Amino acid sequence: MTCHHPRRRRAADVFEEAPRAGLTPSPRGFLLSLAKAEGEIHLYQSLLRDSRFFDLLLTLDEEVAGEARRGGCGCGGVLHGASYERKPRGGPPGLAHGSGIRFSFCCAREGCRRRMTPSSLRFLGRKVFFGVLVLLLPVLRDGPTPERLARLCAAYGVSVRTVRRWCRFWRETFVASRAWQAVRGRFAAPVRAESMPGALLGAFCEISDVANRVVAVVRLVSPIDAGAARAS
Repeated sequence: MTCHHPRRRRAADVFEEAPRAGLTPSPRGFLLSLAKAEGEIHLYQSLLRDSRFFDLLLTLDEEVAGEARRGGCGCGGVLHGASYERKPRGGPPGLAHGSGIRFSFCCAREGCRRRMTPSSLRFLGRKVFFGVLVLLLPVLRDGPTPERLARLCAAYGVSVRTVRRWCRFWRETFVASRAWQAVRGRFAAPVRAESMPGALLGAFCEISDVANRVVAVVRLVSPIDAGAARAS
């Protein structure tokens, strides 16, 4: 697979350590918890406006696709490029060329010709918005006031009804998926379905850098994408 733009740096190189809240803890730590939650909300919002983060996801998708291509088809045939253009919504200005490309391959062996579409950190199934918006906007929905939520939705061209539908996707469809059933046992504490997707981000709270935390989550959920890492 040929790339037509320079390599981008990994999250650890691109993003600085997230600032911590500076409030003095109360006896119960309640104010500190509120400040930390509010600070992370602002960091998630900043991430959605940062084209560097979307460029990073593109780079990671290129790496996943390259590894899948080197593995070849299940029949032993060579995989040829058969990528196609998507038009995902919700990305910030200044995205790199190729940000809408969905990497995909077809077997070159006569009689097989199966398509193989690797998992993606940018796309979530057939949803028309970038996957990171599908992940983060429901989290922001649980934090801001209705007025702030309406402004967020207007900023990304998403209706409040769509965000609510995404919440149901995480709490009903995703938790019942084979992708989630395969990994849910890795967590020391249960991840509550009714608190998805915020609970999933919280399960990676040991990753202090918010960008790296989001990358870890989208990598974890990426197998739910259609055609993930196998011929179909």
